[in-house]
Amino acid sequence: MKQVDIAVVGAGPAGLHAALMGAERGLDVLVIDNAGQAGGQLVKQTHKFFGSREQRAGTRGIHIADELTKKLSTYTKARLWLSSTVLSYYPADQTLMIEDDAESIRLIQAQRLIIATGASEKLLPFPGNDLPGVYGAGAVQTLMNVHGVKPGRKVLMVGAGNIGLIVSYQLLQSDVEVVAVVEAAPHIGGYAVHASKIRRMGVPIYTSHSVKAARGEQVLERAVIWQLDEQWNGIDSTQFELPCDVLCLAVGLSPLTELLWQAGCRMVFVPELGGHVPWHNGRGATSVPEVFVAGDAGGVEEASSAMATGALAGLSAVESLGQCPDYAEATGAWSRELDALRAGPAGSKIRKGLQSLQL
Repeated sequence: MKQVDIAVVGAGPAGLHAALMGAERGLDVLVIDNAGQAGGQLVKQTHKFFGSREQRAGTRGIHIADELTKKLSTYTKARLWLSSTVLSYYPADQTLMIEDDAESIRLIQAQRLIIATGASEKLLPFPGNDLPGVYGAGAVQTLMNVHGVKPGRKVLMVGAGNIGLIVSYQLLQSDVEVVAVVEAAPHIGGYAVHASKIRRMGVPIYTSHSVKAARGEQVLERAVIWQLDEQWNGIDSTQFELPCDVLCLAVGLSPLTELLWQAGCRMVFVPELGGHVPWHNGRGATSVPEVFVAGDAGGVEEASSAMATGALAGLSAVESLGQCPDYAEATGAWSRELDALRAGPAGSKIRKGLQSLQL
């Protein structure tokens, strides 16, 4: 059994930042991820980030992933295990069971565990949602931006949050027709700049609408859309059909929290944060002293926020080992950054969710 100071599960923006906080302070850090490339969602993000310089404005997610991975590799006591899956966590002796790409089992005993496993895509229940051609937005991004494969010719996007709008624009850039964007809420959830770009390219956005059914013999051929009333019920008289061979669902994410349950963390259901999340103190500490959470596993947000929560969780883990003399200064800076990211109307949902955790 190998022993490390800090084990980080997940090599996305949160996990990489958490690992860097430990590596920079001389600790033995191991990062584990089941993908073959570090970066998590960043490897799909070919668009430039928005916000301030501190929020990486003007930098593409794929470049941020490369930068963080290269920086972590400069620390001799930091290691990155890719194509490795954490099967389970045993809190009694703080041990992780890991299967690598050679199907070998490894046991790692970590003084501190940071869970940055991210989130999985939500789907919608409707007749025909199992037809070939019905995708999650993350799957479409992976096909296009990682593998260079067009998902189809005509795409109906469901969800007008930032993900739905950005993926729609990326589809248009790839010469894929976006027949429409459908949003159940009465207003667009993403940034107006993203919505304006696709509207200028002729894509209609139907708010207060949803998918009633997907149709097709063997594969998706068309979708039935209808308007929703104020109680979110479909109105039969308003239904119409749109031809499409791809129905892309960008309807939110659910935190991946299996290891947090295994660790015995106190879990709370918070709809604004995506579902069940661990109680945490705002700096990554959970109800289990040895276990910390970062990124979407603690509440679904944007990638910039995931980086900040990762840094805070990493600093908190290091401080709990008595190895972070600059804890107050460093966490103060990252907390201010996180507050700025959550400010304004766009951050009201996450702020409400965090308040329910009694932070």
